[in-house]
Amino acid sequence: MDKVSSDCPYPGCFFCVMKEGNPSKRRGSILKFFRELPSQDDDGQVLPISGLWNTAMAHPNDPEFIELGIFECMAALIWKGLKNRRWLSHDQNIYIPYYAAHIIGSYTMNMEEFAESAVHAGVIPPLVELLRGRLTWVEQRVAVRALGHLATYASTFPAVASHGEILELSIQLAMSSLEIVYSHFYQYVDRRLSYHCDLLTRGMGGVEMESRKAEEWASQLQCWSLQLINCFAFKPEFLPTICKPEFLIKLPGMWGGLVNENSPAGIGLLRTICHHKLGRGPVASCPGIIEALCNIARSSDDWQYMAIDCLLWLLQDPNTCHKVFDKVVPALIDLAEITTLGDHKKFGDSIVNVLQDCIQSQGSGRNSVSNRSKEQIEDLLDSKQRLKREKNMPKEDLHIKQAAALVVKLEGNSLFSSGNIAGAASKYSEALSLCPMRSKKERVVLYSNRAQCHLLLQQPLSAISDATRALCLHNPVNRHAKSLWRRAQAYDMLGLAKESLLDAILFINECSQSNDPDLSLRQNKVPDYAERLVKKQMRVAWLFREAAIKHGGVHSQGDGGDIYGPETDDSEWETASESDIGNDGREGMGDDDDDDGDWKDEDERKDKYDKPSIKDIKHGYNVQLAEEEP
Repeated sequence: MDKVSSDCPYPGCFFCVMKEGNPSKRRGSILKFFRELPSQDDDGQVLPISGLWNTAMAHPNDPEFIELGIFECMAALIWKGLKNRRWLSHDQNIYIPYYAAHIIGSYTMNMEEFAESAVHAGVIPPLVELLRGRLTWVEQRVAVRALGHLATYASTFPAVASHGEILELSIQLAMSSLEIVYSHFYQYVDRRLSYHCDLLTRGMGGVEMESRKAEEWASQLQCWSLQLINCFAFKPEFLPTICKPEFLIKLPGMWGGLVNENSPAGIGLLRTICHHKLGRGPVASCPGIIEALCNIARSSDDWQYMAIDCLLWLLQDPNTCHKVFDKVVPALIDLAEITTLGDHKKFGDSIVNVLQDCIQSQGSGRNSVSNRSKEQIEDLLDSKQRLKREKNMPKEDLHIKQAAALVVKLEGNSLFSSGNIAGAASKYSEALSLCPMRSKKERVVLYSNRAQCHLLLQQPLSAISDATRALCLHNPVNRHAKSLWRRAQAYDMLGLAKESLLDAILFINECSQSNDPDLSLRQNKVPDYAERLVKKQMRVAWLFREAAIKHGGVHSQGDGGDIYGPETDDSEWETASESDIGNDGREGMGDDDDDDGDWKDEDERKDKYDKPSIKDIKHGYNVQLAEEEP
């Protein structure tokens, strides 16, 4: 056995025990350490606990400490902190309940047998007490994380579910987590608990670092709450508790997955709910939630397929179809030409099949739908038949159709250049009716052109529809820079800050990878107009925005209801849809890869025009157009 260092001040020191060379003696000493630690009141106990925390994070699948009783030790330490406030406030013991709960969560996140050992060790009751908020939000964060891992496994879920208050507490925490962190940490710098600051910054101090980490941890607190609720949502008996209108309506706005990509986020939980018929009814009846699902379905983020799944399941359910049909159809039609979305193949075909089945099953009375929806679906089905006919069409005929569409498109470009935006939009529509369905690159251009016209005509819903269709047709999907930018502006017009922000960021990413000299970011410089929009939407979509308004941290200015901090110069945050709409020609909207050889010639000329505004268009100023796209 290695000799314990003579300068170690702590008898039976854990770090010294770990240096024991004899494996049998080492295990015996660790077993003794875990058994005795909760009953000791010596100083320096936080040191071995933090060491165990580091070990659990680095080697969460190592069974040694589980076999030696680490779960029993951690549960006892949490109870001690809850019951003995004198001990908790002594030395640095305030950190111990946090580290103990974190250790439990780390060792149970991957291994079901470890989770079973944790349940047998009695970790759930003390974790529930932390979840109740018996200490602070910091301990709530790691408690809900650990309980979420325990609820993931079939063998340990019943033990979690037997504590009926866990689901209710998780729902309340998901809804209030951002306000809790804002009001108890972010808002008042001088009142921040020192150990919270230490945990958040991990030695990298500073108010700015603390605030940034608080936002990240608040998001994690919410997304881990959603993860725990999601485990319950797979069981139909818990859906009545989950499907309360005040909770459902908030789910589309819970974006916790941006920090933790493994989180279902609010949309993932909605998808789980909609998978069961008991959940679809409350979702379909919840005001505003279908519109939010349609916006997410049209988005370009990783959750797009989840929203599409929700909409399709709602349409396929006879009890909910009639409630959502007219709201859902426009969004799904915009997405009908999408092909592959992540691991999902032929997504567009699935959408078309569901819409076709719905229209065939619609009758009269309560299940009837609007004529407009029927017409839209019939047009979609006609386009699919058109594609089948084109497969048997001679190539010469297809070239004639392509040439005719090109002529009409150029007429639209000319009208756009002269300021006749409505006329240009009409020409682009005519060109789309002529353009072969299989000529996807050309159709991307036409839809994107028409989206720009709708923007200038201040028709944001139509612009979103066209931009979405262009993005679905583009290869790769959702990567057409100009359409991303145009949809970002349209979302901005509607006040949909998060959706606008995502598209603007994706637009910048596409610019950074583009070979087009008009799109590429020279020397990694973000276009000014994109930077302005991103900054604006980041403020409006700020994680703590609602909590800050409620607690007086920010104030509303202007009729548009934009939210700014008190230090902001309003002039800096000019509305992008007013300053930059239609301005994206010279600064970043020229394609060199949207056309094959049949469509080139004059289309390759670069933009050489001054940037217009909506006011310019309204006053009949001359607005020039790039030969390829506006």
